[in-house]
This record gives sequence, structure tokens and C-alpha cells, in this order.
Amino acid sequence: MRTAWADGPEFVTQCPIRPGGSYTYRFTIDGQEGTLWWHAHSSWLRATVYGALIIYPKQGSSYPFPKPKREATIILGEWWNANPIDVVNEATRTGAAPNISDAYTINGQPGDLYNCSCQDTVIIPVSPGETHLYRIINAAMNNELFVSIAGHPMTVVAADASYTKPFTTPVLMLGPGQTTDILVTMNQPAGRYYIAALAYASAPGVAFDSTTTTAILDYKFTGCSTQPGGPAAQPMLPLLPAFNDTFTATAFAAGIRSPTQVKLPDPVDEDLFFTVGIGLLDCKIGRTCGGPNGTRFTASMNNESFVLPSTLSILQAYRSGVPGVFTDDFPRAPPVQFDYTGANVPRELWQPVRGTKGLKLKYGSVVQIVLQGTNIVAGENHPIHLHGYDFYILAEGFGNFNPATDKARFNMVDPPLRNTVAVPVNGWSVIRFKADNPGVWLMHCHLDVHITWGLAMVLIVEDGVGELETLEPPPVDLPAC
Repeated sequence: MRTAWADGPEFVTQCPIRPGGSYTYRFTIDGQEGTLWWHAHSSWLRATVYGALIIYPKQGSSYPFPKPKREATIILGEWWNANPIDVVNEATRTGAAPNISDAYTINGQPGDLYNCSCQDTVIIPVSPGETHLYRIINAAMNNELFVSIAGHPMTVVAADASYTKPFTTPVLMLGPGQTTDILVTMNQPAGRYYIAALAYASAPGVAFDSTTTTAILDYKFTGCSTQPGGPAAQPMLPLLPAFNDTFTATAFAAGIRSPTQVKLPDPVDEDLFFTVGIGLLDCKIGRTCGGPNGTRFTASMNNESFVLPSTLSILQAYRSGVPGVFTDDFPRAPPVQFDYTGANVPRELWQPVRGTKGLKLKYGSVVQIVLQGTNIVAGENHPIHLHGYDFYILAEGFGNFNPATDKARFNMVDPPLRNTVAVPVNGWSVIRFKADNPGVWLMHCHLDVHITWGLAMVLIVEDGVGELETLEPPPVDLPAC
């Protein structure tokens, strides 16, 4: 709160930390508990620069559920055998989609279903009868992931550092950027059980990494399953959904609700409608690009494809009144209304406009945003993340959002509070929050290939009245541009 300088995305709230340089992120934790994470926010550096950020209950208080015997953090990642910066730079040069990854990882290790990875498979020792708390983070770059544990139902108790009504499920689905806390009771016969994750890939015909990463729950530690001379006991593999199982992904998201009735911010001051989706740009004259029919892949919100500045961050330009870095005329609704999820979107709507645009919001205004997926090029589930805020997810659905009928579906009692919403493939989500954190806040798809292509925008929340409603001055060690 009031420390947007500590948010991190390059050229949005700061210029990047230079090689050999340093910057101290200073912020106050207020009213938050649970599992978050930190990561690099420059190009694709977050492919390997990330970690957990866990906020425990205050001293003298505890969880809103029985205290688990043990805790463990499970971070899902994505691995390329090539340098990921080279991967994205090559895609940017050619206009093609970047090469898919070679593996997924759990706590940095692929697991023993990959060649030569058995020795380093993550093993979590467990004892019969214990209940463990597992904090699961999807830090993968470009894939939403299904997660399951063989033989062990999982009870969800929190998501994105907000507690939930507990519910039991055989499978989780996390988009990149999302976290889920689960309780698992060790009530199975002594043995070895895989924790496994694989892709939920909702875009038809789009290539993806179809491998499976694993770790092992071991009731009695015995080493990896394929170790020469090792035990014969092969871990049990869970039954995982098909890669395109949208029904399971949707059902899981629908199960997440706030633990008690919430007081929603009301009435709505800003009723916004943002389309999110992929597009294509014509290649420069005389060149052939690597996208469909010689085009270049792009992405946009409300037909605006976001371009990062390169000389000064938007927050610095906004606070100092420096012109020419950004404009504040991001459209509050699509410039052209059309059948967003139809099979034949007119080709003239496939090419967005490139620019660096933000949308100004008054301090304290109540903001409601319809996030509408499109079927341009290919419909896809988009994990949309908003920096600087948690928001309530009021409803989700498929097809085009219809305010005349879909508002009746809003959950006004116990909607989940999150910071990343997985907008359904060829569908929509509605979120609501109060704009009470001044600064410049990036909203973007957390599939990094999409933010690279421009699926982003910034919300500029103005100062309120007095010191407690005003952005703090920039710190002295803010990286130089």
C-alpha cells in the first residue's frame, strides 16, 4: 500500500536493476496471510528467478483450520534446455511463437519421468496419520497446470494468500501466478505416491509442453524409483485430467469461495469492459514473419497491444509529469463491439494498435471489470493478474458476457478474493475491487508469451486526500534509467 515503487515490473514502476546493481524493495505487510511469491519481471528472467513469499499468522494467532503437523512449499516451474532469453528474443525477431519448454519442474527438479532426472527427484518424507499443509505455487512461464497426488484427496484452504471455504478435490488447476494451499492427510497404506503436474492447454491446435513433472510422497524414505539396485516399489501415479479438460478446470475454479459472507465494495463507480486475446500483425514490407501466413503474433486488451517504454518507467513519468512516455486514454470498452467468441471474427479485427496506454482511476472508486476472452486466432484460458490489488471474482461463464442475463449469476455473498483470475477459454470473468492503493499498476496475462506480445495495460490510481491516501516519494536507491 502506497509503495508502488516496490512493485517491480520493468519500465512500469521502475527501470530494471542493472547488472551488478542492487535495489531494496521496501513495503509493509498489512492484513495479508498465506502463500505469495516473488519473481523477476524483466523479459523472461522469471523462468529461473523466483521463490516463495510466505506470510504466517501473527504471533499468538493461528490458521482457521487445525494446525498441520508439517508444512512444505511446492513450486511448479518450467525449464528450457536453451537460454530462455534466447528463446524469447528469437521469437520476437521472427514473429513466430516461441519454442515450447523441455520440462516442468517441482522445486527446481523435473522428476523421474524424464531422462537422467531420477537422482534429483524431490522426495517429501511423510508419516502415517499426519496432516500436512502444502503451499503450491505455479511459477511456470507459459502453461496452466493440473496437479494431483496419487491416492490422496486434497482439501483447499487458501488461494492467492486469501483463506477459502475448505473443499476437497482430487485435482487442482493453477494458472501461472496463482497459489493454492492444501491440507493432505497421510491415510494411505505405507508406500510411495507421486505428486504430478501437467499442462492444461485450452487453445486448440497450439503446441505445448506435454510432459509430466513429479515429486514423491514417501511414507518411508527409500530413494528414487529407478535407482540402480534401489527398491522395486514404483510410486503410484495419480489419474490426471486430459490436457484439454476445461470442465475440470472450470469446476475447480468454481469451488473456491471466501470463508464467510463478504462486504463487497459498492456502488460501482467504474463499470469497465476489457477484451483479452491474441491477434496478428502484418510483417514489415519486404519481410516474411514466422506467424500464420507470414504474419507476426501479437496480443491485446481492447484492441490495444501494450508496448513497454524504454527510457523511463511509467510511474516515474506520471509522478514527474514527463510527457511522451505514456498516454492515459486506454478505452473503457472495446472500440468495436463484435461476436467476441464467434467462429468467424472479421479479419480487420485481428490487427490491434500498438501503444503505451493507461486508464486513470479516482482514489476510492469502486471498479468492476468484465474480462472477455476472444476467439481471434485461437480462444484460450488467460490467467489475468492485477498488480497492487486483490479483487473479488463475482462470476465466470462461457461465450459473450450478456449484462441483461449474466448479472443474475453474480455471487454477492462469498465470492473468492484473488489477485489472478483464469478467464475461461472463449468466456468471461467479472472482478470488483476498490481503488485505494495509489500508483501505476500493471494488469496483464500471466502467460509470459502473451505479455511479450502485448496483452497488458496499466491502471493509474490517483492520490486521495492526505498522507495516508498518497503514494510515498520514490526511494533514494530506485534504479537509474
